[in-house]
Amino acid sequence: MTTGQHVTAAEAVQCIQSGHRVFVHGSAATPDHLLKALQERHAELKDVELVSITILGDTDFNNPLYRKSFYINSLFVSAATRAVVNSDDGDYVPIFLSQIPQLFRMRILPLDVALIQVSPPDKHGYCSLGTSVDIARAAVEVSKYVIAQINPKMPRTHGEGFIHISKFHATVWQEATLPEVNYSSKADAVTAQIGRNVAALIEDGATLQVGIGNIPDQVLKNLGNHQDLGLHTEMLSDGVIPLIEKGVINNRLKKVNTGRSVTAFMAGTRRLYDFVDDNPAIRVMDIGYVNDTSVIRQNPKAVAINSAIEVDLTGQVCADSIGTYQYSGIGGQMDFMHGSSLSPGGKPIIALPSVTSKGVSRIVPYLKTGAGVVTTRGHMHWVVTEYGAVNLFGKSLKQRSKALIALAHPDHREWLEKAYYERFVKTGMQTVGS
Repeated sequence: MTTGQHVTAAEAVQCIQSGHRVFVHGSAATPDHLLKALQERHAELKDVELVSITILGDTDFNNPLYRKSFYINSLFVSAATRAVVNSDDGDYVPIFLSQIPQLFRMRILPLDVALIQVSPPDKHGYCSLGTSVDIARAAVEVSKYVIAQINPKMPRTHGEGFIHISKFHATVWQEATLPEVNYSSKADAVTAQIGRNVAALIEDGATLQVGIGNIPDQVLKNLGNHQDLGLHTEMLSDGVIPLIEKGVINNRLKKVNTGRSVTAFMAGTRRLYDFVDDNPAIRVMDIGYVNDTSVIRQNPKAVAINSAIEVDLTGQVCADSIGTYQYSGIGGQMDFMHGSSLSPGGKPIIALPSVTSKGVSRIVPYLKTGAGVVTTRGHMHWVVTEYGAVNLFGKSLKQRSKALIALAHPDHREWLEKAYYERFVKTGMQTVGS
């Protein structure tokens, strides 16, 4: 195949052979047209390892037809890969999002092929990685073959995502709607209260890290009267648009990338993709830079807003698994929790409903057996539920437990208080009397 050749998707993926490790561009940039062409070759391929973070779009690797041909080695588990990753035909690599580019550049995970989706080339021949620069920039740098799905609906974003078309070994033209995610209409009373509680902790002049979901969306909706906010976040969603348009987010006081909002990737609606298109006020950067704690800490009052599956009474946070079942990944939570704690006036925040949709307490005496600790109790500061907010920083184990019980749902406080007694009071009495 001649370098830069414009071909069909079926022709483009012919370079992928059994035993290859293939990087798949993620989130809204998932190259589903190329993936479907690759899946069509399942009968002639085996042991093709697919490496990615979140995958969106119409891709079904849980189909039994593909199980023996493609091995999913996920760096952040999403709905499209969750079933496979938790089976014999897949696996998960625990790693901070900021360090994934090192896996590629240091050849710890050497890549044979990169499947990416980009904007059409400009007059100088440069395409843009668009909605997801994150780990894709490093993957493109080191892959032996780079196959690009060129989509005129992919926004051309500013920052570090420009790739000259000569870098591509094959290009496939495919005009298609990008995957959309919308949380703006899904909030309930609990989520709305959590949003208000978190927003009350955010001061004027703060620099925000906020992701996508009901809670971040509600936080953003409560910031309309704030002033001079900055944005330095691994992920961008629709919720920031009104605040940028209103001038609430103006990045005026940031010490790094002053005047510009910084992100590594985005997922939202078409409104978001149109908003970032050729917008010099938005910089989409390599995740190794965006999530670098030495960068995060330089901005004033850095506020990191993250969530959790469960938090134990000592402050350990499980955010990536339900027991041994791998649900998502470490991602950038620790990057921003630690980075914001080092920022002058910074606030690392874990925000979560007190109970699950089934009424199970998310504040627990002990994490489930096999659960992953994403944020350690040594890194914990603020915890927020619909019942309030507490800062655990500097608090002892007993003080933390009491503070977290006060944030739990009233139906579970008696149970948690009994657990507190068993751990800290009864055990201590037995020790003294022995």
